[in-house]
Amino acid sequence: MAGHDEIMTRLNGVFCDVFDDESIKIFDAMTANDLDEWDSLSHITLVLAVEREFHVKLKAAEVGSLENVGEMIKLLMERASDRAPSSR
Repeated sequence: MAGHDEIMTRLNGVFCDVFDDESIKIFDAMTANDLDEWDSLSHITLVLAVEREFHVKLKAAEVGSLENVGEMIKLLMERASDRAPSSR
């Protein structure tokens, strides 16, 4: 199961790619208000890039309910545990 730090590291890479800025350092309380470039179009691009990186399909309602990066990480952790192979 992927942990918080691993997901944050991978997600930070996605942010750097989407916003074409290697200096971005995401944090749990980060929102679109923290990045000038984070508008509605880049939000869609970001969600698609997250889906590709983490091999998940996010529902619009899930994405719409996320209030910050930390909640996205929590959602991705839940999805990772859902996809983990059974230990049976």
